[in-house]
Amino acid sequence: MIVVIDYNVGNVRSVCNAFRYIGCEVALSNKPEEIEGAAGIVLPGVAAFGYAIRALSALSELIRKIALSGKPLLGICVGYQMLFDRSSEFGQHNGLGLVSGDVIPIPAGRTIPHMGWNQVKLPEDMDLFAELGKEKHFYFAHSFYANVTDRQAKVAYTDYGLRLTAAVQKANIYGVQFHPEKSGKAGLKVLKNFVEICENRRRR
Repeated sequence: MIVVIDYNVGNVRSVCNAFRYIGCEVALSNKPEEIEGAAGIVLPGVAAFGYAIRALSALSELIRKIALSGKPLLGICVGYQMLFDRSSEFGQHNGLGLVSGDVIPIPAGRTIPHMGWNQVKLPEDMDLFAELGKEKHFYFAHSFYANVTDRQAKVAYTDYGLRLTAAVQKANIYGVQFHPEKSGKAGLKVLKNFVEICENRRRR
């Protein structure tokens, strides 16, 4: 089973519905025993970074512990941004520190927020994008982006007048700035790939 972290921030139910649509057993939960027993965990979110990290609160250390144990973790949108060290959105806030880097504003000179469909270049060695080809369009809605400095991380980018980080992978830790649950067939395939990653790890 996949567990979507329930912390009262944003798009948790739409993410659950997308997993159910692809035939995955999924639970929305904030109970530590259910989170620890999951094959993989998903951290979604639609909110300002500071509000989201405060709402996550006591679950933060549990999520760090589970991710560092090797269990697959997928962060979506603000859930993805919280994987990093810090964010400067409405003040300075510490993230989960699972991937080195800071979340910073999209520079002026372009429409902010970055909202709508944009093309992502898909590296062949990123597991979330298996069988998706070299590029696909995904749906974005954000004003801040991750400046990834982690040398162990693989990164996918989208062009928005500069290279914006669209996705990251560091061992068992995955994150996407876009919304796979709103990104049609390509987004559903990303979620299917995450389920397969979780199932393959459990079979080891």
